[in-house]
Amino acid sequence: MAVEAQAERDTTRIEAFSDGVFAIAITLLVLELKVPHMGDLPEPSSEALSAGLAHEWPAYFALVTSFLTVLIMWMHHHRVIRLIRRADVPLLFANGMLLLFVSVVAFPTALLAEYLGTPAAPAACAVYAGIFVGISTAFLVFVLAAFRKGVLLPDVSPASVASIRRNYLAGPPLYLAATIAAPFSPWLAMAICTGLWIFWAASTREC
Repeated sequence: MAVEAQAERDTTRIEAFSDGVFAIAITLLVLELKVPHMGDLPEPSSEALSAGLAHEWPAYFALVTSFLTVLIMWMHHHRVIRLIRRADVPLLFANGMLLLFVSVVAFPTALLAEYLGTPAAPAACAVYAGIFVGISTAFLVFVLAAFRKGVLLPDVSPASVASIRRNYLAGPPLYLAATIAAPFSPWLAMAICTGLWIFWAASTREC
């Protein structure tokens, strides 16, 4: 009984720590929203403010894409944690590497917000997709570390395990494809990134 209680504390601690990192990472994304400045106008009009807000569309796009990707990843992370019986060293390291990548999401998001609507968009999109190659790879490693014998709960359905593994196998190669496509077509790269979070959102019904 004491062993079971210790295992439950281990999984509770890893989930609580991870939730904190995910929450901070998501909160930092909103800092990319900027208030338009129209200091050169003696009396800024409503039309001018509306135009200034519309000019900030790359920031809105970057925020929504990154926010939803991290949110859906957190939901799947929660699902995986509920399927394990204990946290061992390999799982803790895998989870730590995932959180390392999640904690830097604000940087590529800022890059995308600043340069998506400029000639520098190919480089910004390449960096953005490239960071998510690392994030999706880290999440896949986390899933594989969690779904090992002795870590996974014994009564977990093999179908659930296979479904989660299959869903996240698509991430690294598709984000890599987006990274390669970005210098030639930034919007194709972002379409791939957007398509991935939509795909993963559709698979959250089991979470």
